[in-house]
Amino acid sequence: MKIRIIASGKIKEKFLKDGIDEFLKRLTPYASVEITEIQPVEIKDENLTERALDEEGEKILSYIKPQSYVITLEIKGKMLSSEEFAEKIRELTNDGTGEIVFVIGSSHGISKHVSDRANFKLSMSKMTFLHQFARLLLVEQIYRAFKIIKCETYHK
Repeated sequence: MKIRIIASGKIKEKFLKDGIDEFLKRLTPYASVEITEIQPVEIKDENLTERALDEEGEKILSYIKPQSYVITLEIKGKMLSSEEFAEKIRELTNDGTGEIVFVIGSSHGISKHVSDRANFKLSMSKMTFLHQFARLLLVEQIYRAFKIIKCETYHK
């Protein structure tokens, strides 16, 4: 299984980088995981947010293949338990999906065009997280999902 995470912005905090790197390392026996960081569009005028998100969305969409299964992280997405998330990944694997692409937008969200391209919209919580934290939480949950699928002892 190939997994790509497309995320707006770079991770600057060392503790987050270290956590993400740790889970990426743990994921190597289960999947090929690649993170693509895109430069967020600077929004100087709040009235231009939608236009800026569309510009960012074009960058995001340029990394997505037509056959990729796209999961966007969105506030209004569906919340899943870790077990349900694992089942979703298991189903995609069993259906022969070659690549799952997760999209984490900027603090302003994601463009409508990217949201419309999504095959599934995922909400991580009713709580609000920094999008840098969302990246760490996502790679941990992907790792947890594979441990659940393989009936291994990480998940309790």
